[in-house]
Amino acid sequence: MAKKIKVSEKTREDAKRIARGIQRPAQTKEQTKLIAQGIQKGIEQFKKQQKEKQRELDKKLKKTESCNTSDRSLKDEPVAKASVSCKLHWFLLVFSWLGFIVYIVIN
Repeated sequence: MAKKIKVSEKTREDAKRIARGIQRPAQTKEQTKLIAQGIQKGIEQFKKQQKEKQRELDKKLKKTESCNTSDRSLKDEPVAKASVSCKLHWFLLVFSWLGFIVYIVIN
């Protein structure tokens, strides 16, 4: 079974408009229709690539935001690896400052 993909009317109209814009004088309607279909497929492929890029950016954004959020409203939420690394960073920062203060006091 071939999977049929629904295409929006706007995409179809854009493809037809572009095909008509680049149409040659001796070109038949069938050739223009084939060109429009090719342009339409190109637009669909471009949109898919943009959606994939957006998903990847959202994943990266969520990963960085999980490190920055300190307020946890749900206690049942599992602890992520990112939050563990955030705690480690804060621990190292506090530990280094305490070591610095002790060093200054001793000298």
